[in-house]
Amino acid sequence: MEKLKVGIIGCGGVANGKHLPALKHIPEVEITAFCDIIPEKAERAAKQFGTPDAKVYTDYRELLKDESINNVRITTPNRCHAPIAIDAMRAGKHVLCEKPMAMNYAEAKQMVEVQKETGCLLTIGYQHKFDADVIYAKKEAESGVFGEMYFAKANVMRRRGVPTWGVFTEKSEQGGGSLIDIGTHALDTVLYILGNYKPKMVMGTTYDKLKYQKEPANASGPWNVDKYDVEDSGFGFIVMENGATIILETSTALNTTDEAGVRYMVCGTEAGVDNYGGKFKINGVKHNKQYIIEPDLSTGGVPNYGYAHNNAVEEQRTFINAILGKGELVTKPEEAAVVAQILDGIYTSAETGRAYYFNEE
Repeated sequence: MEKLKVGIIGCGGVANGKHLPALKHIPEVEITAFCDIIPEKAERAAKQFGTPDAKVYTDYRELLKDESINNVRITTPNRCHAPIAIDAMRAGKHVLCEKPMAMNYAEAKQMVEVQKETGCLLTIGYQHKFDADVIYAKKEAESGVFGEMYFAKANVMRRRGVPTWGVFTEKSEQGGGSLIDIGTHALDTVLYILGNYKPKMVMGTTYDKLKYQKEPANASGPWNVDKYDVEDSGFGFIVMENGATIILETSTALNTTDEAGVRYMVCGTEAGVDNYGGKFKINGVKHNKQYIIEPDLSTGGVPNYGYAHNNAVEEQRTFINAILGKGELVTKPEEAAVVAQILDGIYTSAETGRAYYFNEE
């Protein structure tokens, strides 16, 4: 079978650190086009990951004119996600766009509309759905192990982890700070386990309290205060239509020792699940005794494609299988749009100081 030809739009850190290495493990594809506004970045990526005749572009519209390209990856700043994805789908390309889906819910809705209009596949780079523990938790949720799931927490906390490269601290390019950058992963993960994408209301707060510190001790070095207009921490209290509650906590700079990557806790009437403390645990009551079990996720249940379980590879594999008609998308565009919708609600609530109700949109 002829290999599917892939185009890469945006050849920065996310492309080189996540998407391109993962695509090397997908034998059905070859990367034939690379685009970046800085030509040297596209040239380096093409040399390392592309076919010998891979083309390099500085204008993504020129890349989209190549009819041989079947699907693209969008790994640009957030401001460009929606317009490039829309143009790509209208050019007949299937799209895997890096998270977050868009700058805001209005753009995300437009992406969903164009996906339906064109019939091209659209998915978003929420790779934590492909973590072994999240896969297990989702299966347990679907089988009813947790019963009615009514309370959840989603958080990702950095003590001093503001990304000072690129444009991560610029609202005009990213749409926001810790919430839209990393909080989006945690929120997406919890919504996925819950299988609940119907928010009712939210209360939210955001802060930028630490950006003026002269000695920030930031992991990636000092930031430029003149180009720092996003929140360094943000919090949301979300109530879903069925009454379930989600608490979202996220920070890139906060005076806390409770640092961790994407964490979740889901509580149901029959059992609960969390990955706190770096361990995946299911808790409940059986024979009038409390129990905690820690499933061994190191063996079994992982397809043998010649690599250890890797969420970025699984994400790419799922997308390509969907293109080939061998499976369905895991991250569906209309569900990813709800993540954008809730984040919008948190930002609006933080600005107004009032609860935001989604049924008033």
